[in-house]
Amino acid sequence: MAKRTSKKSAKVGRRGDKAAAKRVAAKPKLLAGGNPQIAKADGDAPVRAYIAAMPGWKRDVGRRLDALIGRTVPGVRKAVKWNSPFYGVEGQGWFLAFHCLTKYVKVAFFRGRSLRPVPPGESRNKYTRYLDIHEDDQLDEVQFADWVKQASQLPGERL
Repeated sequence: MAKRTSKKSAKVGRRGDKAAAKRVAAKPKLLAGGNPQIAKADGDAPVRAYIAAMPGWKRDVGRRLDALIGRTVPGVRKAVKWNSPFYGVEGQGWFLAFHCLTKYVKVAFFRGRSLRPVPPGESRNKYTRYLDIHEDDQLDEVQFADWVKQASQLPGERL
């Protein structure tokens, strides 16, 4: 038996879709440190929106990181959670996220202690390690891609 949808519920759905589109199209608010406030969502579009809203030089860093991650892990899963882009492997969880702070972009490797060499930034979490990228830093793309590849092969965070 076919399921019927009333005209009223169809209209509500369309209004909801329009409201969601307006939220995505609206210029994101910048939180403390210049971190863009982006609604929690799965997929490439919210990550692109986050990167587009990153202030100044940080936007170029975000684009480079996203491109490197995408080339290193074909089919990488993307989402925005807690106002940060997350990257993962379907069925394995999340392996990396980054976040804008006032003077740098902080990359979190959720199983960073297992990477070789270990990324330089300490964490209160015994498994996580960070890479801080400042405006004048030269990102070692070969090392970063190696960390991304290693991290993508480890069990990720289930958030």
